[in-house]
Amino acid sequence: MQQAATSRSAPGRGWLLKACIFATGMSGIVAEYVMSTLAGYLLGNEVVQFALVISVMLFAMGLGSRLSRRIEKDLLDSFIVLELALALLCASSAVTVYALAFSHTFVGVVIYAYAFAIGLLIGLEIPLVTRINERYEELRVNVSSVMEHDYYGSLLGGLLFAFVALPHLGLTYTPIALGAVDALVAVVLFLRYRDVFRYQRALSVAVAAVPLVLGGLALSARPIVMYGEQRGYRDPIIFEEQSRYQKLVMTEWRGDHWFYLDGSLQFSTFDEARYHEPLVHPAMQLAASRGRVLLLGAGDGLAVREVLKYGDVESVTLVDLDPAVTDLARSHPVLREQNGGSLDDPRVEVVNGDAYSYLERSGELFDVIIADFPDPKSISLARLYSVQFYRLVNRHLGSGGVFVTQATSPFFSQKAFLSILKTVSAADFTSVPYRNHVPTLGEWGFVLGMKPPADRQLNAGALKAALERQTFPSVETQFLNADAMKHMLNFGKDELAGLRSVQVSSELNHAVAELYRSGRWDLN
Repeated sequence: MQQAATSRSAPGRGWLLKACIFATGMSGIVAEYVMSTLAGYLLGNEVVQFALVISVMLFAMGLGSRLSRRIEKDLLDSFIVLELALALLCASSAVTVYALAFSHTFVGVVIYAYAFAIGLLIGLEIPLVTRINERYEELRVNVSSVMEHDYYGSLLGGLLFAFVALPHLGLTYTPIALGAVDALVAVVLFLRYRDVFRYQRALSVAVAAVPLVLGGLALSARPIVMYGEQRGYRDPIIFEEQSRYQKLVMTEWRGDHWFYLDGSLQFSTFDEARYHEPLVHPAMQLAASRGRVLLLGAGDGLAVREVLKYGDVESVTLVDLDPAVTDLARSHPVLREQNGGSLDDPRVEVVNGDAYSYLERSGELFDVIIADFPDPKSISLARLYSVQFYRLVNRHLGSGGVFVTQATSPFFSQKAFLSILKTVSAADFTSVPYRNHVPTLGEWGFVLGMKPPADRQLNAGALKAALERQTFPSVETQFLNADAMKHMLNFGKDELAGLRSVQVSSELNHAVAELYRSGRWDLN
């Protein structure tokens, strides 16, 4: 009875069903990305989390497709119920996960449970729509047109997630917007075919109630998410933003501030000079010339501040992937006070883009190149610590030019630190390691490499001796002086003992990422 009525009431060729499957295809792919991004942000190791979450969702979609054969009647009713359930699941996912963020183990269980449940319902959708649509099209056209609209929706969903939803709605409101799409599909179908549903009264209540629930989630989401977010930080959060690339968070305690990217501390105003002065000044003092300086990463402007202390610097190019970071460095009063407005100096050019791609495209030569990237905890970041990348850097240095990179902690990530040292050396640099204790970060390491002038040889011993003679007379520093420089160059005999056994990191083995994850003092 319902099937016959549906056929008589439906518009030609089931165009509304196809529009609905386009919308659900769009929301389905966004659901996969939302859950994967949540897992990567809250559980770490985003490459693994993306692979696992999407695999779980695809498996659940297959299981849902299998289970759909058990739905033998009232197909349109079932589809409406599916859409409303998906709306609630998707919209509540981020809010629930953040509310439980006090327990990383439990959060992982909840994320994967949501991923499985959402995947199961998405898997039920397409077979149901195909069976409903078979009344209007022959089999070969029906299957291809349903899949076609689903895939087209997926393309639009991916674009919207990357360029609109994540940067503008963030992980807080993107799932709610996603739920609203599924709810809209249910409402439109119900209103269009109201007379043919078997369970009209129950569906009327559900179709009216679910949008109200979504509205309530939208109003309550931010305080709930902020509660969960705050559980991950010791100090009160005073700023947070989800950019296209990462989560930016700033906390404050007793007048000092801490800045985090994706949960990893980048610096604290309490002691950032103990990091940025060693990063910048040994390289600047040692270089044969320092007229042209390139900074890779360092979008907070603190390293730029140190570079601009030299009057003979003619130009500074800052390449940072995320415009949200450089915009914040220019506009936020805390960062602007800390970096001295360095990004607005007329000598500074800010380029928002990938550092690797910039070096591949650029034909410029520089006197000093400073790399201040996040730790190599993922494959994408490990590429910026590879021998191929360091060779690119070498090609952009003039004779007597100097390169320096932050190199993680030689105490907590000893093998990764040694791999970076070995990899810089393998890129035809004469290289020297040094380190400094930064109270908020712990023991922190740096690797400096020099491109010797063509007319003379320079070994690591001679380079270390040149660094030991530095006195920093021409710049004002809070921490760094001659004694500190000598101290930073000294290592205990077991601290560099594993250098011979670690791998050079390359784009083929991504060794530094694995070594970073393996932790400290594991030299076997």
